[in-house]
This record gives sequence, structure tokens and C-alpha cells, in this order.
Amino acid sequence: MRLYNALTRQKEEFIPLEDKKVRFYNCGPTVYNYFHIGNARNFVVFDTLRRYFEYMGYDVTFIQNFTDIDDRMITRSAEEGITVRELADRNITEYFKDAHALNIRDADEHPRATDNIGEIIKLIKKIEANGFAYELDGDVYFDTSAYPGYGKLSGHRMEELEAGARVQADSRKRNPADFALWKAEKPGEPSWGSPWGKGRPGWHIECSAMSMRYLGDTLDIHSGGQDLIFPHHENEVAQSEAATGKPFARFWLHNGFINVDNEKMSKSLGNFFTVRDVAALYDYEEIRFFLLSAQYRSPVNFSDVLMEQSRSGLSRIYGALANLSHVMVTSKKQASASEKALLEGYAKYRDSFIAHMDDDLNTADAIADIFDLVREINLALSEDRIASPETASGGIRLIRELGDVLGILYKDTEVEVTDEIQDIINQRIEARKARDFGKSDELRDRLRALGISIEDTREGYKLRYI
Repeated sequence: MRLYNALTRQKEEFIPLEDKKVRFYNCGPTVYNYFHIGNARNFVVFDTLRRYFEYMGYDVTFIQNFTDIDDRMITRSAEEGITVRELADRNITEYFKDAHALNIRDADEHPRATDNIGEIIKLIKKIEANGFAYELDGDVYFDTSAYPGYGKLSGHRMEELEAGARVQADSRKRNPADFALWKAEKPGEPSWGSPWGKGRPGWHIECSAMSMRYLGDTLDIHSGGQDLIFPHHENEVAQSEAATGKPFARFWLHNGFINVDNEKMSKSLGNFFTVRDVAALYDYEEIRFFLLSAQYRSPVNFSDVLMEQSRSGLSRIYGALANLSHVMVTSKKQASASEKALLEGYAKYRDSFIAHMDDDLNTADAIADIFDLVREINLALSEDRIASPETASGGIRLIRELGDVLGILYKDTEVEVTDEIQDIINQRIEARKARDFGKSDELRDRLRALGISIEDTREGYKLRYI
């Protein structure tokens, strides 16, 4: 498997530190609100990479944190008149609702920054003892000029760096790029005791402390959104390696931005959507499918047109699954030699799927492989070349297998026939017997309004979800 490593700016063969074991850390959300569609791309993409590693036989330890103390947490909790902890507890609960609906698996651990204050303080002390940090009136800053490798991840040169992007301007600092490891207590803010007085951790130090607690000094993979490369991940590299003298993460992976109708998503443009907003219009599985429809490093455009395409694409795959299920339920035939050969030939789609996933997690082409498989299956079904339960079952297993790697195609295709649906079906049967095709079409449209397609075959009708 080859992955694009932001540290070296090239694709490299992925070889973990330990054979078939992957230490994997993904930057999680700051839980001041529901997570937005851009966050969702991060969580879905790297959940998919974790799934693929496991599919290929790796033992993965996957950690994703919650940042539950920072300026936004403090501001939002004050606006709502609740504590920072109450805000975090509520939004962590809401995170899991959306994440589970997107079929994102829980991490092995979801550490919270405020539960790791001791680990954070120990790490800062180590950085300070190694000569890479200094204290100013209870604040502790990382000295970027003392660390010669600063800028190696982002490509920034020291002389180009200026204050900004969560690096607060402070005339007391030795360098504009120096960043806070510990912030002195301010009135009304949560604080904890430390060797430098009461205060709270800076944002960047949290992830270093939590990742190293669960994964050790050197990680196989550290991932997150492209917007985190600088300053967050750059600062993580510097402070972690200053503390341990070891490489912090061997591979740095970053997903691309989401644009909305070809403009960068932002609150100021009014095109900022939480996943909860989008889920009011589209199914969560359709959202996940959309987020995987482009190679993860490229920007992806979010629009109603593309979401409708995702809906249609999923429906096409589920249609094939439903048609195969119908063969399994209705056929009593034994698989012929030609059917068995057909089923064996489907292995080429698995091989192509793996080749694309091995090429820097190319989910776009991996999805295309599933569509190619579905196209061949639909053709075989239309020509009665899939006529036995054995062959139909093999087709279902392969589609589901590949879908499971991507975290999609997990729904049951068998339509639950309620009394209302059965009544419409019975009326339609009678209308067709009476050759009242106008009423038959009207009843078909009533089923479609309920999300169900009905197809008439020689063996009777078939139902599937649309």
C-alpha cells in the first residue's frame, strides 16, 4: 500500500513499525457544536482507511480525541450560561449520534483533553527541561527558534512565519511563531494547578499528550483535515520531537477541503452546514457515499446535484442487491458450470478494488469498481445467466464485502411489507387483472411515494427500496 505522506510530499510504501500493527491517531472535533460536513469528511475518510487496514489483515489501534477545552468552548459555554464540561458532555453525545448514523466506528479510545491534564503537564515539563520552552508570567511558550526542524511538515520557513491562525500575537514572545503550551488562568475560565501556576493547556499540546499516552512516542499515522497542517500539526511535530528526541509520526495524512457550490465553505458566506443540517435532506448513508466519491486529498464540491447523484448511485447498487435477493428467494435451480465460472470471474473486481485502495486510498475508483461489478451482475440477471441461489448469494457477498470496507451497503434490501403497502399491492394486482393500467400506474406511483419500486416479472412482482 502506498500513501501520500505530507512530511515527505510524496507517495510512499506504508510499512508499520511493527509487522501488521498500525498505531493510528486522527484529530477529532472541538466539541463546541455539532460537527460540520467538512469535519465529517475527515472522520469518514480515516474510518475508511482503518476499515481497509483491518480488511487487509492489520491490527489497528485507532485513537481519536475530543478537544473539550479551548477559546471556542469557553465562549460558547458563557453564551449559553452553562459550564464548559456541560457543553462538552452534550456535544460529545451529539457527535456519537451523527457519527454512528454515518456508520463511523468508535475509536479504540476517545480521550478528552480535560481528562489528560496530568499527561499534558508532564509533557510540557519534559519540553521545558530539554530547553525548548520558556515561561512568561504563568504562560509557557514553545521556543520555535530552538527547534531546528520547525516548518518541515508545512514547508514554511521561519522567516515567513507570522502570528495568526491560533498563534496569538504577544509582544513578550521571543518569536512571533512561538506558541502556547500552557495558558495562565484568566477570570471565569476553567483552570488546573501546574508548576507554572493555575491555568489550562494550549490547543496543540493536547493531541501530542493524548496520542503518545495511547500509542507511544512514535505513531505510524497521524491524520486530520488539510487545514490542520499549519499551525496545529506543525506544532505537534515540534513539541513532540523536542520532548522525546524521536520521530513523532512516520506518515502524515490530510483530507482535502469541501467546497459548497464551488465556493469554500465558511460561516461568513452563509454556506456552512453541519451534518445534522444535511441529514434533514439526505440519508446519512448517502452523505457517507458522497464523501467517499472523490479521492480524499482532492477538494470535493458539495451541492444538491452531487448529493442526488450519490442517492441515485446507491439506489442502483441496492437495486442489484434486491434483484439478487429475489433470485435467492424464488429460485430452486442448481448452479451450472457457466454460473460458477461467472462467479469466479467476479474476483477481478475485488482485485481492482484492492489495487485502487492500495493507491493512496483511492475510494473514487474503488466505488467505480463496485459499479462495474453491479453492471455485469445486472446484465447477467437480465440474460438469466444468474439463476441459482448459489450464484446470487456469491454476488451479494462480494458487493457487501466491498461495501463494508467503505462503510456503505449495510442496509437490508428486503422490503418490509406493511398493511398499507400490501393493500396498495393487492389493489394493483386487481387493477392489472381488469386491465385498468391507468389505475395500476397510479398505485405504482403511490408505492414510489413511499420509497418503494415495484417490478412485474414472470415469477410475480418484486419490491425494492429506491
